[in-house]
Amino acid sequence: MSDLSTEPELEKLRWEIAALAGRLRSAQLERDSWRARCERLTEQRDREREKARKLRGSGSYRLGRAIVSLARDPFRTSPRLVRGLARRLRPRAGGVPAVPGQSSSTPSAKRRPAHLYVAIGLDHDALRGLLVTIGQRLLVTPDHRPVVLTDDPAFSLLRKLGVLMEYLPDRATWERHRPDRAWDDLLAERLARLCRDHDTERTVVVDRLHPPTLAELLC
Repeated sequence: MSDLSTEPELEKLRWEIAALAGRLRSAQLERDSWRARCERLTEQRDREREKARKLRGSGSYRLGRAIVSLARDPFRTSPRLVRGLARRLRPRAGGVPAVPGQSSSTPSAKRRPAHLYVAIGLDHDALRGLLVTIGQRLLVTPDHRPVVLTDDPAFSLLRKLGVLMEYLPDRATWERHRPDRAWDDLLAERLARLCRDHDTERTVVVDRLHPPTLAELLC
C-alpha cells in the first residue's frame, strides 16, 4: 500500500483541525455573547417598565392627559386649565423641539467580510509572496478583508504590503519559553479569538510547501 500519510500532509491536516477547533470556539463565544445580550435586554425591559410605571404617576403624565382632554372636548375645559397648559407647553427661548427618531448621522457602509489565512511555517520570502498574491487577488475581486496569521518574527517588515497580519510564536520558540502550556492549545485559542475579533467568514490554511497561486485564490 502506498504511503499517503506524508509529513507535509499530516502537518496540513493538523492546521485544518486546529482551524476547525478555532471556529468552534468562536461559535461558542458568540453563543455566550448572545446569551449575555439577551440578559441585558431583559434587564433593560424591566427598567423601561419601571420608568413607565413612574411616568404614569408623574405630573408630566397628568399634563398629557389634560392635553388629550382639551383636544377631545375644548368647550368643557376651563380657561384656567388652558392658560396653565399654554404656560407649561411654551418653548424656552432659543429652544428647538427635537423630532423623534430624527438623526443627522448616515448609516455606515457595510464592511466586507474577513478571510483568515493561517500561514504557519512559511519563511520570510514565502510569506512575502503570499501577501503579494493576496494583494493581486483583491485587485481582481475586492470581496473580502484578508487577515494573515504568521509565525515569522520579521513579519513587521512586510506591513507596507497593506495586509493585516497577526503574529503567533512558532512551536519551537513557544515550547522553549513556555513548556507548561501546549502550543496546539495556544494556536486553537488564537484562531478562536481572531475569528471572533474580525468576524471571519472563511479560514484558509496555507500549505507552507505549496502556497496558493493567484488562480487558486480566485477559485
